[in-house]
Amino acid sequence: MTTKVGTCTLGKENPTVDRKELATAIKDAAYLEGDFVLRSGKRSKYYIDKYRFETKPHILSELGRCFAEYVGSETTLIAGAELGGVALAAATSLATGLPFIIVRNAKKDYGTSNLFEGVLEKGACVLIVEDVATTGGQVLEAAKAITESGGRVERIVAVLDRLQGARENIEAAGVVFDALLTSADLGIRQT
Repeated sequence: MTTKVGTCTLGKENPTVDRKELATAIKDAAYLEGDFVLRSGKRSKYYIDKYRFETKPHILSELGRCFAEYVGSETTLIAGAELGGVALAAATSLATGLPFIIVRNAKKDYGTSNLFEGVLEKGACVLIVEDVATTGGQVLEAAKAITESGGRVERIVAVLDRLQGARENIEAAGVVFDALLTSADLGIRQT
């Protein structure tokens, strides 16, 4: 597993950050305990509320810089699936100067009837950024939509891999997968 954090910065007070500092910031902002049903349908005793860390400017801008490290020489576009991937894609776009698209869960049934907001040109080489990956279902749907529309998914990078099958499912689909952090980095034990 590749983890690239180190040259990123977390706010002006902390000019550099390591993986442990980023994990602590995210866990402090977003970790909840209880009984939760995840998008995958699985039940969990913990939940990482992506909106609690994505709405903190110092964490969001740091994540944009960290995702920027995964931009390859052929990358032409950043993508994020609605709704959680939108802020991450925007932050990564700002950090890289590359345009981004929003992948809708379903085509609009009004106006332009778009599945994508922004411009996905045929042949675009796309980096998909994801918030929390459990099984990888939603991000794989986004990757399929991009591919079927003529784009090429270079890789998918998640903020957090819950270590519950996302890597295996994404790689089985033939897509490179990386995560900035795992649930183990946050000190969360799988139960």
